[in-house]
Amino acid sequence: MKRTFINRVELKGHVGHDPKITDVGNSQVARFSLATNETFKDKKGEIKEETTWHNITAWSGRNIDDFSLIRKGLLVSVIGRIRNVRYTSSSGDERQFMEILASKVTVVPPEE
Repeated sequence: MKRTFINRVELKGHVGHDPKITDVGNSQVARFSLATNETFKDKKGEIKEETTWHNITAWSGRNIDDFSLIRKGLLVSVIGRIRNVRYTSSSGDERQFMEILASKVTVVPPEE
């Protein structure tokens, strides 16, 4: 019996900086940070807020809004998967980080 594993992420948060857009062949890739917030009560019953920053990578032509619409501070919805990226730095050190490889990015309209 074959097991099925799921790697799916849905985030809604504010863009941390304007995307860095790079041309790759006939496509474009946009990289930006996204902040999500969680509110919880600590052991003393005090309300705390924790912000988590996510690295987002989005390729053009994959259910992505026009990259020019994504700007710092905007509320966006991201659907994608978690990917662990490993690379060797210019100094020869092995490094890694996690990113969200987006399959869909949508600008959330402001509430009226």
